[in-house]
Amino acid sequence: MMKRYYRQLVIILIILAAAIWLVLPNNPGIHLFGYNRTISTRLGLDLVGGVQALLEADLPENQSPDADAMVTAVKIVENRVNGLGVNEAVVQQAGDRRIVVELPGETDPEKALSTLKQTGLLEFVDLSSLTQQEARALEFSAIRTDFGLSEGQLPEFTATPTASSEVITSTVPTTGSVSAETGPIFHTVMTGAALDTVQVTTDTVGEYQINFSLKGEAAKTFADFTSAHIGDVLAIVLDKTVISAPVINDAITDGQGTITGNFTYESANALAIQLRYGSLPIPLKIVETRTIGPTLGQDSLQRSLRAGLVGFAIVILFMGLYYRLPGMVAILAILMYALVAFALFRFIPVTLTLPGVAGFLLSTGSALDANILIFERLKEELRSGRNLRQAIDLGWQRAWPSIRDSNIATLITSGILFWFGSTFGATIVKGFSLTLALGVVVSLFTAILVTRTIINLVLEAFKPKDNSRWFGI
Repeated sequence: MMKRYYRQLVIILIILAAAIWLVLPNNPGIHLFGYNRTISTRLGLDLVGGVQALLEADLPENQSPDADAMVTAVKIVENRVNGLGVNEAVVQQAGDRRIVVELPGETDPEKALSTLKQTGLLEFVDLSSLTQQEARALEFSAIRTDFGLSEGQLPEFTATPTASSEVITSTVPTTGSVSAETGPIFHTVMTGAALDTVQVTTDTVGEYQINFSLKGEAAKTFADFTSAHIGDVLAIVLDKTVISAPVINDAITDGQGTITGNFTYESANALAIQLRYGSLPIPLKIVETRTIGPTLGQDSLQRSLRAGLVGFAIVILFMGLYYRLPGMVAILAILMYALVAFALFRFIPVTLTLPGVAGFLLSTGSALDANILIFERLKEELRSGRNLRQAIDLGWQRAWPSIRDSNIATLITSGILFWFGSTFGATIVKGFSLTLALGVVVSLFTAILVTRTIINLVLEAFKPKDNSRWFGI
């Protein structure tokens, strides 16, 4: 019997060593056999400050965005924010038409909002009604396009036949200056959703250029348009602002094209990022923003740590005074629980917020509940005349159904809360449920394996004679 507990002690020590290594402040991370993983503590918006923004599909109220398109938009917004240097952003869909974006640690709100505003709609717009000089004068200026407009909002159009398709161009005069409010509405040939790959390369003389490829039917649409508009300008428009106005030099019939210009590596890479991560299937707009200062976040973090330490001190005092020897063993188990749980938060990683810290502290109660149930059963068996070994075994057996059922109920509740938080964009609920669930799982491990193993080994070595003194009965 004792051999089993010694084997379990070895397992416990291995897990404890791994947890200690994971929580080291200057942990080097894991870099083995091509697997690379950084280990760090991620703090949420309410603990380190930052910016939160709410994006919404910029469509008429009576028009619901496609569910798949929203899923794609969430992924693209996340990639684009990270690609522009905003790390560890939380991007989550809220409802059927909104996206919540949280940027922990962002100290420049204007920069963050500017980044988010760039995550809108990418369009390839026909500027063939303008000369090359007029089209290039529009770079970095706002224009109007027909994408997303209802039929009643469109001006009168005429269809101009081409060799292989009909290309729609506006009949609104385009002479003089072009205004984003009153100027012509240009036709969108296709959106960025048609892009498959985008990458920066160099040509034979070392000049930077951008190669791109198109998906499926978009390749045929592009081939038809470029065949009929050689020498014309096809503008690349992001959020209704012209970011580039290249000329169509040759027909692009294979779905693969090249954008050339006087690019530096930085400007080519910036445009490639806009093409790669700006290809949203639906337009988005910022409807709400919230900024939390780093001072407020730091104050919340310090208060949370102080509350946690006070709570642990009270728990240690209570368990030691009331349960005596088993209580001291439980304190060791609770300390190991905290260490292992925090190591998991760093390894997964889990972004810790104030609600997440609350979930972690609440799961500490689950770990205590399990120990208290076991120790109370142990006391009952000792009072009924059982010897110490029998009392320990029966105490664990009879407490286990209650521990199991209560923790399963907590895990089910955590699952429901996690689903709610994921579906409706309630990140605080999601963080709370995740840390609570992880804490419950770790608390089961410590209460059933750690506490039982240590108390059996301690009693084997110590063999107390006065049960009333050492067990508080």
